[in-house]
Amino acid sequence: MSVFSEKEIEYLRSQQLGRLATVDANGELHVMPVGFHYDETDDTIVIGGPTLRQTRKYRDATERGRVAFVVDDVPPPWQPRGIEVRGQARAADRGGKLIHPDFPAACLRITPHKVVSWGVDGPRDRDDPRQRRARSVRDASA
Repeated sequence: MSVFSEKEIEYLRSQQLGRLATVDANGELHVMPVGFHYDETDDTIVIGGPTLRQTRKYRDATERGRVAFVVDDVPPPWQPRGIEVRGQARAADRGGKLIHPDFPAACLRITPHKVVSWGVDGPRDRDDPRQRRARSVRDASA
């Protein structure tokens, strides 16, 4: 069973760009836009790029292991929606999944520890914070 709901998976598959946040050895934060793919075989977010291994995000993610990843958009008329994934990052090959023709075999795989989503189930009442869907992997049924 996935830690993502069916609507969250549908949303992830409809998007191509997210933002990856990492932290370096000095505690400095770094956020960059990245291409990604949701891999249902192991319930991970896969991030790749033509020069991924040479990037700060790759180095920080593989050395520290902790990352946050956000995918969001705002369809009209101002209906914000998105998913935040906090989790463990590890270096891996792309597992045969072609994310982009220029992506090398190396990639980052994010295993979710916490997932927060908003608006992916349809428009929500902005005054009702209970409509924000947040849960840890240990409590994926929430």
